Amino acid sequence: MTTRLDAPADLIGLTGQQLGTTEWIEITQEQVDLFADATDDHQWIHTDPRRAAAGPFGGTIAHGYLTLSLAPVAIADVLEIRDLTAALNYGLNKVRFPAPVPVGSKIRTAVTVKDVQQKTSWIEAVFGLTYEIDGGSRPACVADVVVLYP
Repeated sequence: MTTRLDAPADLIGLTGQQLGTTEWIEITQEQVDLFADATDDHQWIHTDPRRAAAGPFGGTIAHGYLTLSLAPVAIADVLEIRDLTAALNYGLNKVRFPAPVPVGSKIRTAVTVKDVQQKTSWIEAVFGLTYEIDGGSRPACVADVVVLYP
C-alpha cells in the first residue's frame, strides 16, 4: 500500500494515521557483512556464523543500526510525494531495539505519521516506524524518524 500526496504540506492532514506497511525483505549475511565493512563493526555476533551458532541467539544477527538504516527506504516504499524537492534525514527522537534480527529472517516496517509541522520554509515530519520480524513476538526496532521537506 502506498500513500500518494501532491506536496509535503499534505502530510499535515495525516497526523496519527498509518501510511502503510512495506513488503517483507530478507536480511542476508552478505548485507550484514557489507554493513560491518562500512561501519567497521565486525563483532562476531554479526559476522562469524560458526561462533554465533553457539552464542546467545543461535546464529548471526543483523546490527541494530543496519535495521534502522532501512528507514528512508521504508518511508519511500509507503509514501509517494509527487512535488518533492528533497527529503532530508534530520534525526531521531527515539530508537529502541526490542528484539534481534536473525540473519535469514524477514522483516517489514509499518510507517505512521506521528507529527507534522509547517516551519518557515519547510515541512518537518516525524514518522513512527515499527520493524516487525516474520514470526516474531516483539518488534526488531521502534523508531521516531524526523524528515525535513524543503
